Amino acid sequence: MTETTNEAENVLKAVRDIVPKLRENGLESEDQRWILQENIDLLEEAGVFRMAVPQRFGGLDLPLADQYEVLTEISRGCGSTGWAAVAWVSSAWMASLYPDKAQEEIFEGGSVRISGGFTPTAKMVPAPGGYVLNGSWRFNSGCRGAHWDLLAAELEHPDGTVEEVFAIVPMSELTIADDWHVSAAAATGSSTTTATDVFVPEHRVATSEEAVLGTTGRRSNTGATGRNYGLISFVVVESVAAYIGMAKAAYEVFVEQLNGRGIAYSNWTDQREHPLTQLQVATAANKIAAAEALTTNFLPVLQQRADDGEQPSWEEKAAVRGQAGIAIQLVKEAVEALHSVSGGSALARKSPFQRFYRDLEGLSRHGLMAPNMGLEVHGRVLLGLDPDSLFL
Repeated sequence: MTETTNEAENVLKAVRDIVPKLRENGLESEDQRWILQENIDLLEEAGVFRMAVPQRFGGLDLPLADQYEVLTEISRGCGSTGWAAVAWVSSAWMASLYPDKAQEEIFEGGSVRISGGFTPTAKMVPAPGGYVLNGSWRFNSGCRGAHWDLLAAELEHPDGTVEEVFAIVPMSELTIADDWHVSAAAATGSSTTTATDVFVPEHRVATSEEAVLGTTGRRSNTGATGRNYGLISFVVVESVAAYIGMAKAAYEVFVEQLNGRGIAYSNWTDQREHPLTQLQVATAANKIAAAEALTTNFLPVLQQRADDGEQPSWEEKAAVRGQAGIAIQLVKEAVEALHSVSGGSALARKSPFQRFYRDLEGLSRHGLMAPNMGLEVHGRVLLGLDPDSLFL
Protein backbone atom coordinates (compact mmCIF):
# COMPACT_ATOMS: atom_id res chain seq x y z
CA MET A 1 0.00 0.00 0.00
CA THR A 2 1.46 3.38 -1.02
CA GLU A 3 1.85 6.40 1.23
CA THR A 4 -0.67 8.28 -0.93
CA THR A 5 -3.22 5.49 -0.45
CA ASN A 6 -2.72 5.61 3.33
CA GLU A 7 -3.13 9.39 3.37
CA ALA A 8 -6.29 9.18 1.28
CA GLU A 9 -7.80 6.56 3.56
CA ASN A 10 -6.99 8.64 6.62
CA VAL A 11 -8.70 11.73 5.20
CA LEU A 12 -11.72 9.72 4.06
CA LYS A 13 -12.14 8.07 7.46
CA ALA A 14 -11.82 11.40 9.26
CA VAL A 15 -14.46 12.95 7.02
CA ARG A 16 -16.86 10.03 7.44
CA ASP A 17 -16.54 10.41 11.20
CA ILE A 18 -17.68 14.05 11.06
CA VAL A 19 -20.62 13.59 8.65
CA PRO A 20 -23.18 13.52 11.52
CA LYS A 21 -21.81 16.79 12.95
CA LEU A 22 -21.82 18.50 9.54
CA ARG A 23 -25.44 17.42 9.07
CA GLU A 24 -26.36 18.58 12.57
CA ASN A 25 -24.89 22.02 11.84
CA GLY A 26 -26.91 22.42 8.64
CA LEU A 27 -29.78 24.51 9.99
CA GLU A 28 -27.61 26.94 11.94
CA SER A 29 -25.31 27.34 8.93
CA GLU A 30 -28.31 28.10 6.73
CA ASP A 31 -29.63 30.62 9.24
CA GLN A 32 -26.36 32.60 9.19
CA ARG A 33 -26.02 32.16 5.38
CA TRP A 34 -22.54 30.74 5.80
CA ILE A 35 -21.27 27.41 7.11
CA LEU A 36 -20.28 27.29 10.75
CA GLN A 37 -16.62 27.81 11.55
CA GLU A 38 -16.76 24.42 13.29
CA ASN A 39 -17.34 22.78 9.90
CA ILE A 40 -14.27 24.47 8.41
CA ASP A 41 -12.16 23.52 11.42
CA LEU A 42 -13.27 19.88 11.19
CA LEU A 43 -12.37 19.73 7.49
CA GLU A 44 -9.01 21.35 8.25
CA GLU A 45 -8.26 18.76 10.92
CA ALA A 46 -9.23 15.98 8.51
CA GLY A 47 -6.68 17.21 5.97
CA VAL A 48 -9.21 18.16 3.31
CA PHE A 49 -7.52 21.43 2.37
CA ARG A 50 -4.21 19.66 1.73
CA MET A 51 -5.69 17.20 -0.79
CA ALA A 52 -4.83 19.14 -3.95
CA VAL A 53 -1.69 20.88 -2.65
CA PRO A 54 1.57 19.57 -4.21
CA GLN A 55 3.62 17.36 -1.89
CA ARG A 56 6.68 19.60 -2.11
CA PHE A 57 4.70 22.23 -0.17
CA GLY A 58 3.52 19.78 2.48
CA GLY A 59 0.32 18.84 0.69
CA LEU A 60 -1.17 15.41 0.07
CA ASP A 61 -1.45 15.73 -3.72
CA LEU A 62 -4.13 13.01 -3.80
CA PRO A 63 -5.32 11.46 -7.08
CA LEU A 64 -8.59 12.76 -8.50
CA ALA A 65 -10.63 9.67 -7.52
CA ASP A 66 -9.60 10.04 -3.87
CA GLN A 67 -10.46 13.74 -3.84
CA TYR A 68 -13.81 12.93 -5.45
CA GLU A 69 -14.63 10.34 -2.79
CA VAL A 70 -13.80 12.70 0.08
CA LEU A 71 -15.87 15.54 -1.43
CA THR A 72 -18.82 13.16 -1.84
CA GLU A 73 -18.67 12.28 1.85
CA ILE A 74 -18.50 15.93 2.92
CA SER A 75 -21.62 16.62 0.87
CA ARG A 76 -23.38 13.72 2.60
CA GLY A 77 -23.00 15.75 5.76
CA CYS A 78 -23.91 19.18 4.43
CA GLY A 79 -24.54 20.24 0.85
CA SER A 80 -23.31 23.79 1.38
CA THR A 81 -20.16 22.63 3.14
CA GLY A 82 -19.55 20.18 0.33
CA TRP A 83 -20.03 22.85 -2.32
CA ALA A 84 -17.63 25.24 -0.56
CA ALA A 85 -15.10 22.42 -0.21
CA VAL A 86 -15.38 21.67 -3.93
CA ALA A 87 -14.64 25.32 -4.68
CA TRP A 88 -11.68 25.48 -2.31
CA VAL A 89 -10.10 22.18 -3.33
CA SER A 90 -10.59 22.46 -7.10
CA SER A 91 -9.29 26.03 -7.12
CA ALA A 92 -6.28 24.96 -5.05
CA TRP A 93 -5.49 22.41 -7.76
CA MET A 94 -5.85 25.17 -10.38
CA ALA A 95 -3.20 27.16 -8.52
CA SER A 96 -0.77 24.29 -9.17
CA LEU A 97 -0.92 25.27 -12.86
CA TYR A 98 0.69 28.64 -12.10
CA PRO A 99 4.42 29.48 -12.14
CA ASP A 100 6.55 28.22 -9.27
CA LYS A 101 6.84 31.70 -7.78
CA ALA A 102 3.06 31.93 -7.46
CA GLN A 103 2.82 28.42 -6.04
CA GLU A 104 5.43 29.23 -3.39
CA GLU A 105 3.30 32.15 -2.21
CA ILE A 106 -0.06 30.37 -2.36
CA PHE A 107 0.90 26.99 -0.90
CA GLU A 108 3.21 28.32 1.77
CA GLY A 109 1.32 26.69 4.65
CA GLY A 110 0.63 23.32 2.98
CA SER A 111 -3.11 23.80 3.49
CA VAL A 112 -5.07 26.42 1.56
CA ARG A 113 -8.60 27.46 0.65
CA ILE A 114 -9.10 29.23 -2.68
CA SER A 115 -12.46 30.40 -3.99
CA GLY A 116 -13.13 31.67 -7.50
CA GLY A 117 -15.11 33.97 -9.73
CA PHE A 118 -14.88 32.45 -13.20
CA THR A 119 -17.06 34.87 -15.17
CA PRO A 120 -14.88 37.66 -16.64
CA THR A 121 -16.86 40.57 -15.16
CA ALA A 122 -13.78 42.67 -14.44
CA LYS A 123 -11.10 44.65 -16.28
CA MET A 124 -7.36 44.42 -16.04
CA VAL A 125 -4.72 46.77 -17.44
CA PRO A 126 -0.92 46.41 -17.58
CA ALA A 127 1.21 48.08 -14.92
CA PRO A 128 4.93 47.87 -14.11
CA GLY A 129 5.60 44.31 -12.92
CA GLY A 130 2.03 43.16 -13.37
CA TYR A 131 -1.50 44.44 -13.75
CA VAL A 132 -4.20 46.49 -12.02
CA LEU A 133 -7.53 44.75 -11.47
CA ASN A 134 -10.99 46.33 -11.08
CA GLY A 135 -14.38 44.65 -11.03
CA SER A 136 -16.83 42.41 -9.21
CA TRP A 137 -17.70 38.72 -9.27
CA ARG A 138 -21.07 37.32 -8.21
CA PHE A 139 -21.74 33.82 -6.88
CA ASN A 140 -18.25 33.53 -5.36
CA SER A 141 -18.82 30.32 -3.38
CA GLY A 142 -16.70 29.93 -0.28
CA CYS A 143 -15.22 33.42 -0.48
CA ARG A 144 -15.98 34.10 3.19
CA GLY A 145 -13.62 31.35 4.29
CA ALA A 146 -10.99 31.56 1.56
CA HIS A 147 -7.38 32.67 1.76
CA TRP A 148 -7.16 33.51 -1.96
CA ASP A 149 -9.56 34.22 -4.83
CA LEU A 150 -9.02 33.03 -8.41
CA LEU A 151 -10.69 35.62 -10.62
CA ALA A 152 -11.49 35.90 -14.33
CA ALA A 153 -11.03 39.26 -16.05
CA GLU A 154 -10.60 40.86 -19.44
CA LEU A 155 -7.05 42.07 -19.94
CA GLU A 156 -6.94 45.22 -22.07
CA HIS A 157 -3.65 45.52 -23.95
CA PRO A 158 -2.24 48.89 -25.08
CA ASP A 159 -2.96 48.01 -28.73
CA GLY A 160 -6.68 47.67 -27.94
CA THR A 161 -6.84 43.89 -28.02
CA VAL A 162 -8.55 42.04 -25.15
CA GLU A 163 -7.96 38.54 -23.80
CA GLU A 164 -9.47 36.61 -20.92
CA VAL A 165 -7.15 35.92 -17.98
CA PHE A 166 -7.28 34.43 -14.50
CA ALA A 167 -5.68 36.27 -11.59
CA ILE A 168 -5.02 34.90 -8.11
CA VAL A 169 -5.50 37.55 -5.42
CA PRO A 170 -5.31 37.41 -1.60
CA MET A 171 -8.82 37.57 -0.19
CA SER A 172 -7.64 40.31 2.17
CA GLU A 173 -7.31 42.67 -0.83
CA LEU A 174 -10.97 42.25 -1.83
CA THR A 175 -14.27 43.32 -0.34
CA ILE A 176 -17.19 40.94 0.19
CA ALA A 177 -20.79 42.15 -0.13
CA ASP A 178 -23.54 40.90 2.18
CA ASP A 179 -25.81 40.00 -0.72
CA TRP A 180 -26.32 36.23 -0.51
CA HIS A 181 -30.06 35.88 0.24
CA VAL A 182 -31.30 32.73 -1.49
CA SER A 183 -33.58 29.72 -1.03
CA ALA A 184 -31.02 27.06 -1.96
CA ALA A 185 -27.36 26.52 -1.06
CA ALA A 186 -27.94 29.35 1.40
CA ALA A 187 -24.98 28.41 3.61
CA THR A 188 -22.43 28.57 0.77
CA GLY A 189 -21.99 32.30 1.38
CA SER A 190 -21.67 32.80 -2.38
CA SER A 191 -21.49 36.57 -2.11
CA THR A 192 -20.16 39.17 -4.53
CA THR A 193 -16.48 40.03 -4.23
CA THR A 194 -15.00 43.28 -5.55
CA ALA A 195 -11.50 44.42 -6.48
CA THR A 196 -10.72 48.14 -6.50
CA ASP A 197 -7.36 49.08 -8.04
CA VAL A 198 -5.78 45.83 -6.86
CA PHE A 199 -2.25 45.23 -8.12
CA VAL A 200 -1.61 41.65 -9.29
CA PRO A 201 2.01 40.64 -10.03
CA GLU A 202 2.65 39.07 -13.40
CA HIS A 203 3.41 35.60 -12.02
CA ARG A 204 -0.09 35.35 -10.55
CA VAL A 205 -1.86 35.89 -13.88
CA ALA A 206 -2.53 33.28 -16.59
CA THR A 207 -4.51 33.45 -19.82
CA SER A 208 -7.61 31.29 -20.07
CA GLU A 209 -5.93 29.22 -22.78
CA GLU A 210 -2.89 28.60 -20.58
CA ALA A 211 -5.11 27.58 -17.69
CA VAL A 212 -7.35 25.26 -19.72
CA LEU A 213 -4.42 23.55 -21.46
CA GLY A 214 -2.08 23.61 -18.44
CA THR A 215 0.62 25.51 -20.34
CA THR A 216 1.28 28.47 -18.04
CA GLY A 217 5.03 27.75 -18.07
CA ARG A 218 7.62 28.79 -15.45
CA ARG A 219 6.60 25.83 -13.27
CA SER A 220 8.42 22.64 -12.42
CA ASN A 221 5.39 20.34 -12.00
CA THR A 222 4.75 19.66 -15.67
CA GLY A 223 4.51 16.51 -17.78
CA ALA A 224 3.51 13.08 -16.52
CA THR A 225 3.06 13.99 -12.85
CA GLY A 226 -0.24 12.16 -12.53
CA ARG A 227 -1.90 15.42 -11.49
CA ASN A 228 -2.00 17.48 -14.70
CA TYR A 229 -5.67 16.89 -15.52
CA GLY A 230 -7.76 18.80 -18.03
CA LEU A 231 -8.93 21.88 -16.11
CA ILE A 232 -12.64 21.92 -16.98
CA SER A 233 -12.93 18.14 -16.69
CA PHE A 234 -11.29 18.30 -13.26
CA VAL A 235 -13.64 21.01 -11.98
CA VAL A 236 -16.71 19.24 -13.38
CA VAL A 237 -15.79 15.91 -11.78
CA GLU A 238 -15.13 17.46 -8.37
CA SER A 239 -18.44 19.31 -8.60
CA VAL A 240 -20.37 16.12 -9.45
CA ALA A 241 -19.23 14.75 -6.09
CA ALA A 242 -21.33 17.36 -4.30
CA TYR A 243 -24.52 16.41 -6.16
CA ILE A 244 -24.11 12.69 -5.59
CA GLY A 245 -23.25 13.25 -1.93
CA MET A 246 -26.37 15.35 -1.35
CA ALA A 247 -28.57 12.77 -3.07
CA LYS A 248 -27.13 9.96 -0.94
CA ALA A 249 -27.79 12.02 2.18
CA ALA A 250 -31.38 12.77 1.17
CA TYR A 251 -31.97 9.06 0.58
CA GLU A 252 -30.48 8.12 3.97
CA VAL A 253 -32.54 10.71 5.84
CA PHE A 254 -35.75 9.76 4.03
CA VAL A 255 -35.40 6.04 4.81
CA GLU A 256 -34.48 6.72 8.44
CA GLN A 257 -37.57 8.88 8.93
CA LEU A 258 -39.89 6.19 7.57
CA ASN A 259 -39.48 3.98 10.61
CA GLY A 260 -42.82 3.77 12.41
CA ARG A 261 -44.42 6.54 10.35
CA GLY A 262 -47.93 6.21 8.95
CA ILE A 263 -49.61 8.05 6.09
CA ALA A 264 -51.97 10.84 7.20
CA TYR A 265 -55.63 10.63 6.20
CA SER A 266 -55.32 6.96 5.29
CA ASN A 267 -55.39 3.52 6.90
CA TRP A 268 -51.67 3.01 6.34
CA THR A 269 -49.92 2.84 9.72
CA ASP A 270 -46.50 2.01 8.23
CA GLN A 271 -45.51 3.95 5.13
CA ARG A 272 -42.89 1.33 4.30
CA GLU A 273 -45.73 -1.04 3.40
CA HIS A 274 -47.21 1.29 0.78
CA PRO A 275 -46.38 0.20 -2.82
CA LEU A 276 -45.82 3.77 -4.03
CA THR A 277 -43.25 4.38 -1.32
CA GLN A 278 -41.49 1.15 -2.24
CA LEU A 279 -41.51 2.13 -5.91
CA GLN A 280 -40.07 5.60 -5.28
CA VAL A 281 -37.40 4.35 -2.87
CA ALA A 282 -36.25 1.73 -5.37
CA THR A 283 -36.29 4.31 -8.16
CA ALA A 284 -34.21 6.72 -6.10
CA ALA A 285 -31.71 4.08 -5.00
CA ASN A 286 -31.13 2.87 -8.54
CA LYS A 287 -30.82 6.35 -10.04
CA ILE A 288 -28.20 7.25 -7.46
CA ALA A 289 -26.37 4.00 -8.16
CA ALA A 290 -26.52 4.70 -11.91
CA ALA A 291 -25.08 8.17 -11.38
CA GLU A 292 -22.23 6.72 -9.31
CA ALA A 293 -21.58 4.11 -12.00
CA LEU A 294 -21.11 6.86 -14.58
CA THR A 295 -18.18 8.21 -12.60
CA THR A 296 -16.36 4.92 -13.18
CA ASN A 297 -16.35 5.85 -16.88
CA PHE A 298 -14.55 9.17 -16.66
CA LEU A 299 -12.43 9.00 -13.49
CA PRO A 300 -10.07 6.28 -14.83
CA VAL A 301 -9.78 8.02 -18.21
CA LEU A 302 -8.78 11.35 -16.68
CA GLN A 303 -6.29 9.68 -14.34
CA GLN A 304 -4.71 7.68 -17.16
CA ARG A 305 -4.24 10.82 -19.27
CA ALA A 306 -2.62 12.61 -16.31
CA ASP A 307 -0.38 9.62 -15.62
CA ASP A 308 0.71 9.67 -19.27
CA GLY A 309 1.33 13.42 -19.27
CA GLU A 310 -1.40 14.02 -21.87
CA GLN A 311 -4.48 16.19 -22.06
CA PRO A 312 -7.75 14.29 -22.57
CA SER A 313 -9.00 14.32 -26.17
CA TRP A 314 -11.85 16.65 -27.12
CA GLU A 315 -14.11 13.60 -27.36
CA GLU A 316 -13.14 12.52 -23.84
CA LYS A 317 -13.64 16.00 -22.45
CA ALA A 318 -17.07 16.22 -24.09
CA ALA A 319 -17.98 12.81 -22.66
CA VAL A 320 -17.12 14.07 -19.17
CA ARG A 321 -19.49 17.01 -19.64
CA GLY A 322 -22.29 14.79 -20.96
CA GLN A 323 -21.92 11.96 -18.45
CA ALA A 324 -21.64 14.44 -15.58
CA GLY A 325 -24.82 16.09 -16.84
CA ILE A 326 -26.68 12.78 -16.86
CA ALA A 327 -25.36 11.92 -13.39
CA ILE A 328 -26.68 15.21 -12.00
CA GLN A 329 -30.02 14.73 -13.75
CA LEU A 330 -30.31 11.23 -12.29
CA VAL A 331 -29.65 12.24 -8.68
CA LYS A 332 -31.97 15.23 -9.04
CA GLU A 333 -34.73 12.91 -10.23
CA ALA A 334 -33.93 10.48 -7.42
CA VAL A 335 -34.46 13.08 -4.72
CA GLU A 336 -37.56 14.43 -6.46
CA ALA A 337 -39.02 10.90 -6.37
CA LEU A 338 -38.46 10.75 -2.62
CA HIS A 339 -39.81 14.26 -2.15
CA SER A 340 -43.07 13.26 -3.87
CA VAL A 341 -43.83 10.77 -1.06
CA SER A 342 -42.15 12.60 1.82
CA GLY A 343 -45.24 14.08 3.46
CA GLY A 344 -45.69 17.48 5.05
CA SER A 345 -43.21 16.86 7.87
CA ALA A 346 -40.35 17.00 5.37
CA LEU A 347 -41.08 20.70 4.85
CA ALA A 348 -39.91 21.59 8.36
CA ARG A 349 -36.68 23.60 8.26
CA LYS A 350 -35.23 21.41 10.99
CA SER A 351 -35.49 18.43 8.64
CA PRO A 352 -32.19 17.84 6.80
CA PHE A 353 -34.13 16.21 3.95
CA GLN A 354 -35.71 19.42 2.69
CA ARG A 355 -32.37 21.20 2.84
CA PHE A 356 -30.66 18.54 0.71
CA TYR A 357 -33.64 18.68 -1.68
CA ARG A 358 -33.48 22.47 -2.04
CA ASP A 359 -29.70 22.61 -2.29
CA LEU A 360 -29.64 19.96 -5.00
CA GLU A 361 -32.42 21.66 -6.96
CA GLY A 362 -30.74 25.05 -6.70
CA LEU A 363 -27.22 23.93 -7.57
CA SER A 364 -28.48 22.01 -10.61
CA ARG A 365 -29.02 25.49 -12.12
CA HIS A 366 -25.30 26.24 -12.00
CA GLY A 367 -24.17 27.48 -15.40
CA LEU A 368 -21.40 24.93 -15.93
CA MET A 369 -23.13 22.02 -14.21
CA ALA A 370 -26.71 22.34 -15.52
CA PRO A 371 -27.39 18.95 -17.16
CA ASN A 372 -28.61 20.36 -20.47
CA MET A 373 -25.44 22.43 -20.92
CA GLY A 374 -23.18 19.38 -20.65
CA LEU A 375 -25.45 17.23 -22.80
CA GLU A 376 -25.53 19.83 -25.58
CA VAL A 377 -21.73 19.92 -25.78
CA HIS A 378 -21.50 16.12 -25.71
CA GLY A 379 -24.24 15.76 -28.31
CA ARG A 380 -22.51 18.12 -30.71
CA VAL A 381 -19.28 16.12 -30.52
CA LEU A 382 -21.11 12.79 -30.90
CA LEU A 383 -22.67 14.15 -34.09
CA GLY A 384 -19.30 15.17 -35.50
CA LEU A 385 -19.81 18.90 -34.90
CA ASP A 386 -17.52 21.43 -33.27
CA PRO A 387 -18.30 21.54 -29.52
CA ASP A 388 -18.89 25.31 -29.81
CA SER A 389 -17.75 25.77 -26.21
CA LEU A 390 -14.54 26.84 -24.50
CA PHE A 391 -15.58 24.90 -21.41
CA LEU A 392 -14.05 21.52 -22.22
